[in-house]
Amino acid sequence: MKIVSTDTASPPAGHYSQAVIHQDSLYISGQLPVSPDGTHNIEASFTEQAHIALSNLLAILNAAGRTASDLVKVTVYVAGIKYWPAFDEIYCEMLGSHRPARAVVPVPELHHGYLVEIEAVARM
Repeated sequence: MKIVSTDTASPPAGHYSQAVIHQDSLYISGQLPVSPDGTHNIEASFTEQAHIALSNLLAILNAAGRTASDLVKVTVYVAGIKYWPAFDEIYCEMLGSHRPARAVVPVPELHHGYLVEIEAVARM
C-alpha cells in the first residue's frame, strides 16, 4: 500500500490516511468540510460545506495524479435527505459530464455536526 497525503486538503483528524493506493485503486477517506488549514466550517451553509468537502476530495485525487474522471465510486453521507437535490446540483457542477457509481446515504448526524461527508474510490 502507498499512502497519499497533501496539504491542499484537510489533514486527517484521527488515525487514518487521506487516501491509500492499493493495486490499481485509490481509496479516499471520508472528507468533511474542513479547510486545508484545519479550520472547521460547521456554521457554513450546506452548499458551502459540500463545495469544501468535494474540493478536498478533488485535491487528494490530484495529489495521487488523478482527476475527477478517474472516480469509480463515490459515497456521500448527508445529514438529512432534504440535502440530496442540492448535493446533486453541486456534484454535477464540480464533476461535469463524468458519472461514477454513487450512493447518497441520509444519516441522522455527522461528526462535529457537519451536514456532508464524502468518500470515494478511483482508478489508478
